[in-house]
Amino acid sequence: MRVAITLEQCWHDVPGGTGVYGVEIARELAALPGLEVIGVAGRHRGPATSGFAPPIGVRPLRLAGPYLYESWLRFGWPRVEGATGAVDVVHATSIIPAATTRPLVVTVHDLAFVHDPSHFTKRGVSVFNRSMELVKRRASRIVCASQATLEDCLAHGFDTERLRCVENGVRHVDVAESAVGEVVARHRLPECYLLFVGTIEPRKNLARLVEAHARLGDRIPDLVVVGAAGWGEGPDIPAESRGRVHMLGFVPADELAALYSGAVALCYPSIREGFGLPILEAMAQGTPVVTSASGATQEVAGGAAVLVDPLDSASIADGILRVIEQRDALSARARDRARQLSWKRTAELTREVYAEAVTEGPRGDRE
Repeated sequence: MRVAITLEQCWHDVPGGTGVYGVEIARELAALPGLEVIGVAGRHRGPATSGFAPPIGVRPLRLAGPYLYESWLRFGWPRVEGATGAVDVVHATSIIPAATTRPLVVTVHDLAFVHDPSHFTKRGVSVFNRSMELVKRRASRIVCASQATLEDCLAHGFDTERLRCVENGVRHVDVAESAVGEVVARHRLPECYLLFVGTIEPRKNLARLVEAHARLGDRIPDLVVVGAAGWGEGPDIPAESRGRVHMLGFVPADELAALYSGAVALCYPSIREGFGLPILEAMAQGTPVVTSASGATQEVAGGAAVLVDPLDSASIADGILRVIEQRDALSARARDRARQLSWKRTAELTREVYAEAVTEGPRGDRE
């Protein structure tokens, strides 16, 4: 089977979770027998964003970035096959459907833009909404990153028979104790710290996490915040927390694994997620997690995390205290949960979805 897979998000300023997904699934799909996997992206002058270099060859299309997305949505051009030659199936790894005459598989990570449009730019909401309607018509199969996302898609008019839940995975990285010490020293961090990982944007709920951290004062370790700036204002750091909240920005993958490994706990009270990759990434290092008791984050936690109300800073503060108190027990449960999910498993299940799409054939613009 010859598969074209879109990797345009690897050139975004902030590739985020969809960038991680594209890179990891492309790597694992290419390793599966019986598949020839070809990357597709716009024609870019420079390399992919640091840390998101595609692991497979990428064929360039005639447009890139927002011009490519608009042209796909408005005109159904340029077609993927123009860059790749004949393929059996095209996989759009974000909700923006690639132009093709071949069977189309689309991964829908979440529909947060429908529920909380204020958490996105005006243009982003427009692009996502138009994409959603085209996916409903054109996709032979829709891959959902979690059961929560699948149920959300059902509630918003997607056809049941075309939806498939294929959970994301996690890459298991062995981290030496010396590597933790090096990264802590490089960033001038305290030996004990709490960690947040995620793009700095409103739905990640960093403002309430910082408020909860301030409530607890010196009863808990410093908070380290890792993540590229998305859009919107960053959190206001209360005067009493200055010097105890460390904003590191983007860090490369090797450093990130060490930061997870050295953390007392990951604090991830996101308001809405389609999956929540940092939860699994932390658990793979045996780092306990406090996260939101709703939707995909609760699903991904799999009973191995402390759950809180993300809209209540007092609940988040209580969760932080509990995760510290229960750290040893939660660490063992976290590792067990992370072992259940892998990118190889994600790729194998996705290959099955491709076979279904090829059997059904392309849909075009059928209602």
